[in-house]
Amino acid sequence: MNRIDKKFRKLKADRKKACIVYITAGYPDLHKTKRLIPALERAGADIVELGIPFSDPLADGPTIQAASQEALKNNVNLPKIFKMVKMARRVTDIPIVFMTYYNPVLKYGQKQFLRDCVKSGVDGLIIPDLPMEESRDLKPAARKSKIALIFLAAPTSTRERLKNISRDSRGFIYYVSLTGVTGARQKLPMEVASKVKLIKSMTRKPVCVGFGVSSPQQAEQIANVADGVIIGSAVIKVIERNLNKGGLTDKVGKFVKQLADAIHNV
Repeated sequence: MNRIDKKFRKLKADRKKACIVYITAGYPDLHKTKRLIPALERAGADIVELGIPFSDPLADGPTIQAASQEALKNNVNLPKIFKMVKMARRVTDIPIVFMTYYNPVLKYGQKQFLRDCVKSGVDGLIIPDLPMEESRDLKPAARKSKIALIFLAAPTSTRERLKNISRDSRGFIYYVSLTGVTGARQKLPMEVASKVKLIKSMTRKPVCVGFGVSSPQQAEQIANVADGVIIGSAVIKVIERNLNKGGLTDKVGKFVKQLADAIHNV
């Protein structure tokens, strides 16, 4: 049982839902990312999702794309990110999930990538461009390394595919609330509740919802039907607005606390 499973077991015992916060590794720089991880935990985040900067982030909207490009300009790469996570582990035990594309994993070397995930303290992987059917090599290796490979379910996923995702996903199931890319939305699709209910009828694993959540009010709405809420672009926007101002970490923490309180009080 890794940190993700332990966290969801604790949340279930406390009758709470998970607040999962996405930030881009290396945006605005790796030092600030290292400081943000424990700050997010103090603010009430239950899991941190770390985006690995990539040149062709097909699932990401403009906000995360821009953050990823800035990190790449600063020469942020996997070895540096692994080193940063290992240093962050000295002060925090929060579950950390990498959201990456498969190309960086292949280039790094799958076996070495998983070894370094274990060494640095990474608990899970989300790989949007790796379909479940193409994960035959990675899936058993990840399980052997006790790294949770988290699959995405979409509004367009068939019932049969949802069954397979529910069976194969570890840690939690990531339900993408809308068709399209990441990014804060004013309104979320009406069918989120029914889709989450359908997935939950197929599994006892936690079902968490991401893509489009931009406010504490929306987070509370999603928490009423799901086991966790994933917020990314809205947090990145807070970082962006405060890049050249003091107290960036505190301002991000304040926003995340609002989200966490909304989710935990459901």
